[in-house]
Amino acid sequence: MNDLEVVATITAKPDAIDTVRDGLVALVAESRKESGNVSYKLFESAVEPGTFITIEVWKSQKDLDGHMQTPHLQQALSEFGAHLAAPPAIHPLRPVG
Repeated sequence: MNDLEVVATITAKPDAIDTVRDGLVALVAESRKESGNVSYKLFESAVEPGTFITIEVWKSQKDLDGHMQTPHLQQALSEFGAHLAAPPAIHPLRPVG
């Protein structure tokens, strides 16, 4: 079975960029410890500050589903959710070609 690759886009409100960035850094650190996680990288757009991208690799859909229910993810969403310009856009990917 192939690993599951996921891209998520998280956009902070202009006055909350540091709050969201700090929350995501903490979230990434905890997410990397999950048993089904292969890789979890966090980036910030060089042209749109406050637009964050995660590139994640999970061993399976079950592992991603489990991640979505973890206390650290739920806590992060509740703590900085009000600081987001829009809900996170989460995209599990499938290969083309």
